[in-house]
Amino acid sequence: MIDLDTEICVCNGLSVKDIAQCIKENDLKSLEDVLESKTCQIGDKCESCHHDGYNNDGLNIPMVLSMVRQKLV
Repeated sequence: MIDLDTEICVCNGLSVKDIAQCIKENDLKSLEDVLESKTCQIGDKCESCHHDGYNNDGLNIPMVLSMVRQKLV
């Protein structure tokens, strides 16, 4: 299992837990919804968290979105 305190959106200092909370609170359903959200500043500075992850480790926003859908976070 992934540590929920792992930073995913490094540019904004957001962890798995932070991103998941925003997704749930705002009922965001897709990556586009997350990136276009005005209440959550996620993935708006660089794009590494959209695809390969900041450390090229595959830990990214779509992964967190999937974990929320599966109710893993």
